[in-house]
Amino acid sequence: MANELPNGNGAGTGDTAPSMSALIQYTKDFSFENPKAPRGLGQQQAQQGPQMSLQVNVSSNGLGDNDYETVLRLEGKAELDNETLFAFDLSYGGVFRLLNVPEEHIHPVLVIDCARLLFPFARQIIAEAVQNGGFPPFYVPPIDFAALFQQRMQEFQNQQGAPLA
Repeated sequence: MANELPNGNGAGTGDTAPSMSALIQYTKDFSFENPKAPRGLGQQQAQQGPQMSLQVNVSSNGLGDNDYETVLRLEGKAELDNETLFAFDLSYGGVFRLLNVPEEHIHPVLVIDCARLLFPFARQIIAEAVQNGGFPPFYVPPIDFAALFQQRMQEFQNQQGAPLA
């Protein structure tokens, strides 16, 4: 998709090619916890590394006209011997303008393509926070947002097809 706007509103140019523009990106909410510091900082050198967990969620909503907000939420923690070494919870958002995108494609564009654009920035925020907390930087592994979207759609369809209790 193009990142340029034909004339600001997409009308009057005869250009009907779909376009997407990132208008702004921002940290919406962020928390980093280091509950065992400073004691826990030495535990990271144990023979067996910490167990990492990560949850990913993408949401979107309309802001009016052709502008939409997409929020990428990454929540994770590192545990060693059932004790939390560190935990983070980041909601990183962006406002995107979509022009000439068919209605049925708007939601997938927001939760796949827009999330893909936000991801490197969210990943860097987490890596730096973990490092500033006294640990080696934690780089969130790459996320396949298309597969995540397909999985969520399949779960939704399964719930819709389930008999009501």
